[in-house]
Amino acid sequence: MRPIRSTSIRTAALAAGAALALGLGSIATVPAFAKEMTKMVGGAAMYPSKNIVQNAVNSKDHTTLVAAVKAAGLVPTLESPGPFTVFAPTNEAFKKLPAGTVQTLLKPENKDKLKSILTYHVVPGRLTTRDLREKIKAGGGKAELKTAEGEPLTVTEKNGKLWLTDAKGDTAEITISNVMQSNGVIQVINTVMLPS
Repeated sequence: MRPIRSTSIRTAALAAGAALALGLGSIATVPAFAKEMTKMVGGAAMYPSKNIVQNAVNSKDHTTLVAAVKAAGLVPTLESPGPFTVFAPTNEAFKKLPAGTVQTLLKPENKDKLKSILTYHVVPGRLTTRDLREKIKAGGGKAELKTAEGEPLTVTEKNGKLWLTDAKGDTAEITISNVMQSNGVIQVINTVMLPS
């Protein structure tokens, strides 16, 4: 058996060091958002470093909401610094509305009504479910949230789940919570809320 020469050890150490440096170099080139804590919504990862619109456009469960936001001219608002809490109805939630409602709302002549409905789903500030539960506790079992539209939404908790009640008495469950955004938070809901 031949003795191991120090040059062999040195060569192996240099090779290992080079491999490590290359490995670290490749890690350093990974985009920053790839390391973020994401949530999956509509089959897409939602990145906290992106804004509400940048994330929502990738959710296959929110194509109706995105189309409505565009038709109402609210994209610049929801791309702004905010922060906003958006209660985001899914496509299935929009399907619960009477037949033809969405198509009618998307017409240019109904832009103001559509804007009113959408801003009823937006609350100024970043409200996580923890924040909502604290407000419910402080309110003795329910909390009123003032929406960007002006009318309140009521939030309550039942069986560990958070529920919204609109001006007409309809309820929506928060089905995916605390989807963090650079300019706020999205709380996914299963019913479209309607102002009075």
